[in-house]
Amino acid sequence: MTGATRVSALAPFRIRSFRFQWPADLATSWAFEMEMLILGWYVLVETKSVLMLTIFASLQYIGTLLSPMFGVMGDRVGHRNVLCAMRAFYAVLASLLMVLAFMDAVTPAVVLVIAALLGLVRPSDIGMRTALVGESMPPSQLMGAMSIQRTTQDSARIAGALTGAGLVALLGMALAYAAVVAFYVISFVLTWQAGSGQVPRKSEAAAVKVSPWRELREGAVYVWRAPQLRATMLFAFLLNLTAFPLFNGLMPYVAKEVYGADQTTLGTMVAAAASGALAGSIIMTRYGGLFRPARAMLGFGAAWLAALLLFAQTTHPAAGIPVLVLGGMMQTMGLIPINALLLRTSDERYRGRIMGIRMMAIYGNLPGLLLAGPLIAAWGYSVMASLYCLFGIAVIALIGWLWRRHLWLGEAEANRR
Repeated sequence: MTGATRVSALAPFRIRSFRFQWPADLATSWAFEMEMLILGWYVLVETKSVLMLTIFASLQYIGTLLSPMFGVMGDRVGHRNVLCAMRAFYAVLASLLMVLAFMDAVTPAVVLVIAALLGLVRPSDIGMRTALVGESMPPSQLMGAMSIQRTTQDSARIAGALTGAGLVALLGMALAYAAVVAFYVISFVLTWQAGSGQVPRKSEAAAVKVSPWRELREGAVYVWRAPQLRATMLFAFLLNLTAFPLFNGLMPYVAKEVYGADQTTLGTMVAAAASGALAGSIIMTRYGGLFRPARAMLGFGAAWLAALLLFAQTTHPAAGIPVLVLGGMMQTMGLIPINALLLRTSDERYRGRIMGIRMMAIYGNLPGLLLAGPLIAAWGYSVMASLYCLFGIAVIALIGWLWRRHLWLGEAEANRR
């Protein structure tokens, strides 16, 4: 292809399924952010323990290894049906917490149990919603649809956190949780109207019943045999290993120990990063169709790490906050092409499993965070973060070189616009 056809930024909304799925995903993301703020604040205030807060936060990811099995279920019974069941589950747990809050029977132990149950399911939500978009969206509109999806998450991150904080302060936990329940119920109703509810078609040979484990193995083999998919999964894991710990998990450390600042400054830093991410989403929504997906993934991913490398050298919020805005923008512009690439270059029969495997890359956060502690103790934050960023940029360059036929050449399938 010698030129790119300009596709309207709102073109995905011409698809009926997306017109229902977008507000459903927005309501879910908004509820997620409200819930995490409300419960996280409750655990911190009641236990007065940062350790308990980190345990609560880590419980959000315990279901990541189950994501491929959710993908198998999606491929078997339909992605919309699985997504509806997941969102009904959120609503039930939120209703339980709301009732307990009205009865003044909430305890930190109850919150941790609820968080663990949510953590088994929630990591698969993004993968399922992405696979559902792939069911109905023409390939030429996938980049735009993924950009709008990312805009949804970034805007909900800001609005949901502010709404949750405001409602708790004004109305208390019980009534704030009533709003969370309402968002989940709205999401369930709208999700039910999205998609077709049909199971992705299978060939006659594949129509024979097989075990879920065999289907999962088939999905993993499919990814391994497709060079562009294998390289993209490695890239996603690399960003979770090197960039996400710096951008998310260690932000409180930077605010307190590097900048010597308080929680207000930390909130400003998080908002700055989220605002940059939102700006990046808007740019990709408007102009994403002009980029070649694999090249954009590699280029903006490296730019994100470069911004974090610059951030690691700052010693004052006035210098660091503008860099966080830039980093958030590069983050989103590097992540959006990943899902578009995975959907565009894969067989629809495997999409649920592929997105499930994609979500497993989140586990890169764990070794990244665990290694960061000893390295900070030995050499300080700036040296540790610089090593992470330089390593990440070097490996991205290596991925681009080793898979250049599949990820960098303009005629590669992964670079079709």
